[in-house]
Amino acid sequence: MINSSSVDFRMEAAMLDLELLRSFVSVVEAGGFTRAGERVHRTQSTVSQQIKRLEDDIGQVLLHRDGKNVRPTEAGERLLSYARRLLSLAEEARDVLRQPDGEGAIRLGIPEDFAAYRLTKLLGAFSRSHPGLRLDVRADQSKHLARDLERGELDLALFKRAAGEKGAIAVWPERVHWVTSKSHPVDVHAASVPLIGFPAGCLYRAGAIHALESVGRAWHMAYSSSSLSGIQAAVAAGMGLSILSEMSIQSDHRVLTAKDGFAPINKTEVALMASPDASPATLRLADRLAEFCDAVQAKAA
Repeated sequence: MINSSSVDFRMEAAMLDLELLRSFVSVVEAGGFTRAGERVHRTQSTVSQQIKRLEDDIGQVLLHRDGKNVRPTEAGERLLSYARRLLSLAEEARDVLRQPDGEGAIRLGIPEDFAAYRLTKLLGAFSRSHPGLRLDVRADQSKHLARDLERGELDLALFKRAAGEKGAIAVWPERVHWVTSKSHPVDVHAASVPLIGFPAGCLYRAGAIHALESVGRAWHMAYSSSSLSGIQAAVAAGMGLSILSEMSIQSDHRVLTAKDGFAPINKTEVALMASPDASPATLRLADRLAEFCDAVQAKAA
């Protein structure tokens, strides 16, 4: 049995402005106006005005505003599912009309640890929902991804960088830790600290060396690999210490803290960037990646 109020709500929602709905969905998913503005390429004040217009159109308050925290009201929760469906349908129609021959490709670059952390499921679902698009995904070191995006060899890239750099669709602070083997821990007071890491140029490797040298600790590279799985295995075997992102730490690793005598690591962040001429489909994938990273960030908080 269909509830009459749901029918009325659905009919009214069908007349709503898609841009207002897009801002509303972004605010709910991002948990605030500032990050939502970054995702829809609007200022915080503009997004706030759009939500006010949407509430006026609906005739109901859609968001609870408690300082910086924002969450949907009961009416907002009801609207959210309809808004997502309307936006998805509009995007599908736009793709069909713009690319009637079904051709097109998105060249995406991602860090290797993200490739091994449920992101492949998201990309598989995106491919299935866009059968006319070819998704070309490459997992690589962040320095290579950033370089290739700048050269125009990638359409979209998710990569690590030093915190505070400019230019990105969205950024997320990254949690990284010193790790050793749980079963075969390295002597943290050794005269020379054995390091495990990616080849020269890696952000983590540079951060580890800087942290050690800043407190006068000697170090040497005990194991270098361009493979994340190789680095994880070397740490587990007790060959040395490494810096890994939180999502890359395994059950046979032990996290080291300041009590173990190590200097803090320079802050890093994950940045999502697109080429200047990114297609609508590319920007839509960027939205999915932003939602994924928001969820990972919320889970780790």
